[in-house]
Amino acid sequence: MSLTAPIDLGLAILLLGLAVWVIAASATYRAAEGFIAYGLVLALVWVRVGSVDVALTEAALGSGLTGLLLLRAAARLPPADPAETARPGKGVRVLAALLSAILTGGLAAVVLLLPEPAPTLAPAAAASLPATGMGNPVTGVLLAYRAIDTLGESIVLVLALVGLWSLAPDGAWGGRPGALTTAPAGSALRFLAQVLPPFGILVGIHLLWVGADHPGGKFQGATVIAAMWVLILIAGLRRPPTVTSRAMRWLVVVGSLLFVGIGAAGTWLAGAFLAYPDGLAKPLILAIEAALTLSVAVILGLLLAGPPEAECPTEARS
Repeated sequence: MSLTAPIDLGLAILLLGLAVWVIAASATYRAAEGFIAYGLVLALVWVRVGSVDVALTEAALGSGLTGLLLLRAAARLPPADPAETARPGKGVRVLAALLSAILTGGLAAVVLLLPEPAPTLAPAAAASLPATGMGNPVTGVLLAYRAIDTLGESIVLVLALVGLWSLAPDGAWGGRPGALTTAPAGSALRFLAQVLPPFGILVGIHLLWVGADHPGGKFQGATVIAAMWVLILIAGLRRPPTVTSRAMRWLVVVGSLLFVGIGAAGTWLAGAFLAYPDGLAKPLILAIEAALTLSVAVILGLLLAGPPEAECPTEARS
C-alpha cells in the first residue's frame, strides 16, 4: 500500500472530526477556532486532489479572512448568561439532524450517480485557452468564460463594505473604522509589523503575477497584502483611514470600475460585453487582476477593521 492512502484517510478523518467539533462546540470562540482549523485541513485536501488554486483561496479567504472575522465577532459578543440561553428542544435537534442527513445523502448520490465519464467543459475551455494568453486555466476561466461571475464577486465585496459601514451610528459617520487591538511599544508584534510587511507585499505581488500561468491570482495576493496592512494596524504603527477619505474610496472601487469599463469597451471592440479584442486579452486581464488586487486588499483590511467609530476631540485634531 502506498504512503498516500494513509495520508488521505487521515485527512478525511481529521476533516470530519473538525466538522463535528464546529457543530458541537458550545462556545462561539471555540467554534470559530475549529472553523479555522477545518479550513486549513480542507486546503490540504484540495492540494491532494491537485486543485492548488482552490487550496490557496480556501486557506486565504475561507479559513484566514473568514476565521478572523468570526473571531472578531466572537470577541465583541457579550458573555452568555446560562440562565438566559435557551437550548433547542429534542424535536428541533432531531429534525435538524434528519434534514442534514437527507442533504448529505442527496449530495453523495449526485456525486456517485454521475455518468462515466462525468460531463465536463474542461476540454473545450482548455482548447480555447490560448486565445486568452493565459497559462493558468483557472485564471482564464474566471476572467474570460465566467467574467460576469468574477465581476459580480468584486461588486459584492464593495456592497459588503458599505453594509458594514452602515452599522455605524449617525454620530460616528466620518470617523475611522473601529480600533483594533494595539500592541505595546517594544512588543514582538510591533517588531513583526515592522519586519514582515515588505516581504508579505512581495509575496502578494508574486501571487498576483504568477496567477496568469501558475496557481495564484488576485484574491490570494490581495489577502496576503491585506494581512500585512492589518498587522500594521494591530501593532499601532498606522491608523485606519476615515471612511470619508476620497483616496481610500477610489481604491475600494477602482477594480470594479476598471472591470466594468473594459467590459463595456468590449461591446464595441469585440462585439460582446466583457469580450476581449484579439491580441489584447492577456494585457487587459492582467490590468483587471492588478486593479482588483488593490481594491480587494483595501476592502478586506477595512472589513476586518470594522465600522467607523466617533473620534474623541484629541484624535480629531491629531
